[in-house]
Amino acid sequence: MPVALLPKFLALPLRSANEISGFAFVMDLREKEFLLKYASIFKSLVKKGYELVILFLEADDETLLRRFSQTRRQHPLSGGHSLFNDIRSEREQLKELRSAANQVIDTSLTNVHELKALIVKIALKNKLAAPLTINVLSFGFKYGLPPDADLVMDVRFIANPYFVDKLKDLDGENQAVDKFVMNDAYTSIFLNKYNELIDYLIPLYEKEGKTYLTIAVGCTGGRHRSVVIARAVHNHITASGRRVDISHRDIGQSD
Repeated sequence: MPVALLPKFLALPLRSANEISGFAFVMDLREKEFLLKYASIFKSLVKKGYELVILFLEADDETLLRRFSQTRRQHPLSGGHSLFNDIRSEREQLKELRSAANQVIDTSLTNVHELKALIVKIALKNKLAAPLTINVLSFGFKYGLPPDADLVMDVRFIANPYFVDKLKDLDGENQAVDKFVMNDAYTSIFLNKYNELIDYLIPLYEKEGKTYLTIAVGCTGGRHRSVVIARAVHNHITASGRRVDISHRDIGQSD
């Protein structure tokens, strides 16, 4: 975002949108007029009542030299001088902005995922983070993998109700099918282990800032075993107080 456009952007009728709690903009010396204009513009926005937070990202010389070398990008201040001198010149020109920053972040030892988590944590400080929305989805492998699945579990090792005449035409929402699947010797052992894995993973996804998680459970046709197991997983997550939905993609498929 060119700094001169920032006041114009904030003047747009966006603040009435309830789902927007703030904006984040990236600015650096690639914009030629940034150094000339940022101070007066930032000061003007604060006077108008905007809550302006400045995060200043930096890294040590060795790290910056390595990053420019790996990406083969030209430094924005490149003018025939050495890269090392360009980096030093950039530090000098940005020292006042660095002093004015609310927080200085040294990225020398962080990867892109760690930096993202740190920025999200700062952005959500003193605000309510959007809760992780979890969807448990049953499906049939014969109809293809769900493209939006984050975790996929194959439950075709459980005895198949399809081969029981009185259960074949029913589905996993039927009590008789549910009882058949849940009474399988492997089901309770599997559910204990899988729910334990889910209990371990969900807080990690929340920490990462993930807002949607789809847990897909598949069997051959998506009508019997996967439906029952998906419902059991859904009930387990619901008991933890988290927001979770359930859907059965292939429950209505004909053989």
